[in-house]
Amino acid sequence: MAQKRNRSRPPRNTSWDPLASWYDGWVGEGGSHHHQKLAIPAILRLLQASAGEQVLDVGAGQGVLAPHIQSSGAHYTGVDTSPKLIRMARQRHGKAGNFFVGDARQLPEISGIGQDFFDAAVFLLSIQDMDPLDEVFDSVSWALKKSSRLVLLMTHPAFRVPRQSGWGWDEGRKLRYRRVDRYLTPLPVPLKPFPGEKGVSRSFHRPLQLYVNGLAGCGYWVDRLEEIPTYKKARGPRAKAENLANSEIPLFLGIRARRK
Repeated sequence: MAQKRNRSRPPRNTSWDPLASWYDGWVGEGGSHHHQKLAIPAILRLLQASAGEQVLDVGAGQGVLAPHIQSSGAHYTGVDTSPKLIRMARQRHGKAGNFFVGDARQLPEISGIGQDFFDAAVFLLSIQDMDPLDEVFDSVSWALKKSSRLVLLMTHPAFRVPRQSGWGWDEGRKLRYRRVDRYLTPLPVPLKPFPGEKGVSRSFHRPLQLYVNGLAGCGYWVDRLEEIPTYKKARGPRAKAENLANSEIPLFLGIRARRK
């Protein structure tokens, strides 16, 4: 285990602990519909886990990915900053892997996470809740073997910018389009408060170049991308235009990067 690192600045508190109950109501034991139909299958396609491999799930939440990794024959470890979410993960999926409370930016601080130990790491809809990005990648790179891979699944940063993008309707062309107000500037975005909850979550928008260049800075090269549209089908008078837009403008982006 490496010695603890000194940080030049205190990391932002991005734990979802205050929103754990609300989040669990949406995700549940097996994941939301978006998890089940899109996100988890994409992660598994990109990861291609093999029997005996060690896989680290960063921002694991309730551990919905654990049984899927276990079924591949690989060994699962999940990390999340929220003690409440990790408690749920252990209760539901404790037989499928190991779970630790800890900060993705400070993996060397977590007892049970070793240096150069994991064959792969995944971020299942979690990377956009973490900041600063370079500290996250540096920390996770420390825990990965020299020959390893990273898989990121996120809402598509080019089309789904929180509070800076949305759907529009062109009446003259009978066309549904995606409006993007800002893209290149990184933005920490407080999301709307949830009814009955005291906490407010934050999302960190970044252009795609920051992810690719950040991975390259740790020695990883991107070898595969997947741009994934929604599974939902619209109904009503605008259904044809809405379904065309849904099929052409992706909801999620999957990235796989390797280091040799």
